[in-house]
Amino acid sequence: MIWRGLCRRPLLLAIAMVVCFTWLFYRSDTLGDEVSLLERHHPLLFRYVHTNSALGGAWYIPRDWLSDTDHHPGGIVDAAQLALRAARSSVERQIPHSSIPLIVHQTWKNTRIDTWPRPIRHSTERWLRMIDGKAAYILWDDDGVAQFIQRFESELEEQFFALSPVERADVFRVLVSKWIGGVYADMDTEPLRSPADWISHSDLLPWQDPEAGKMYNSPGPVNAILGVEADCPSNSDDYWRMGYLHPLQLTQWAFAWAPGHPILQTFVDRLTAQLRTIMDQNGGLQTMSARQALRSLDPIALTGPGAITQATQSWLETTADLRWTALSGLHDNGTSKLVDDVLILPITGFSPGRRGYGNMGSKPISDPSARLLHRAQGSWRAFDLRVEYGKFCRTMFGRCRHWSKVPHHR
Repeated sequence: MIWRGLCRRPLLLAIAMVVCFTWLFYRSDTLGDEVSLLERHHPLLFRYVHTNSALGGAWYIPRDWLSDTDHHPGGIVDAAQLALRAARSSVERQIPHSSIPLIVHQTWKNTRIDTWPRPIRHSTERWLRMIDGKAAYILWDDDGVAQFIQRFESELEEQFFALSPVERADVFRVLVSKWIGGVYADMDTEPLRSPADWISHSDLLPWQDPEAGKMYNSPGPVNAILGVEADCPSNSDDYWRMGYLHPLQLTQWAFAWAPGHPILQTFVDRLTAQLRTIMDQNGGLQTMSARQALRSLDPIALTGPGAITQATQSWLETTADLRWTALSGLHDNGTSKLVDDVLILPITGFSPGRRGYGNMGSKPISDPSARLLHRAQGSWRAFDLRVEYGKFCRTMFGRCRHWSKVPHHR
């Protein structure tokens, strides 16, 4: 019996080793298949992001943008500055009719595309395919965002990191547009036209405010491109029943800027003033009362589409004597409107293909005025019973107007 027990142990050990090595071999083979599939289905994403990531994210700058004297960037902030210098050196590296550099910015938690949701991989591959060889691409991860804030906005660092992740993402797109410029697009967007084709001659034509009679005719280059998200009659309750803060509201899931545009600083000034008030009233931003005060604010109004709408509206009303609702496309079949150096696209520009309730004049994605498709797959859109009931209550009963439109924990 003892002899049998001694013989059985090596046998069991051998079997265990065979099973282990078989599993490891199968596992490595499986991982190899996964990598091969990623490279096959998303070749540009695999090349420029998955296997080309570095400190702070990943980037792609067309080879002919670089000279022999350009040093390889040490990190993503240096890469973004290099791309901007290259774009400024040639008008062919800017969106035609504008001073906006052909640089596309996006943000994600990491550069491991094997961990990304499939729709996000698909959308990002579309972006890279659309701009390959024509524009620079910068993908900022969380570390890259932190590096950017430390480099350019160190005095705002405490305020920035006191915000929720969703709010930080909102603010970062404004700050990177302020310092680097270019196109910012959420990861759940897909380009329908290359950014190089976002401005056509018809977008620059003079137009007239039908009520005030004022003519707008701007001969200079475009320095900002924004799209309408909501376009509702100002004398109705349609906009807030659909969850918007303004009858005519701008989107910020995509926009484009020349660096240093004053609207971006207006946004920053308004935000910092609100945060400074909370600091003064609560003894800083790290106290429990300050955190509660921050959580009580609606991020859509604080940093989201409501905030970018207010900053743009206040600046254009002051500098161009604009009547804000004159930008509506409800009465002119949705035409673009250039005010000073800001091009406002109709709702089809960045929000085509809307159907039925909430259409607001949106045309199909095949329409020539459609630049980009938004699939609304934001990571903060987790199910929240209170948010869903508020949506139902507003839509069906015209009540619950001021209920939060995003999950409380956001």
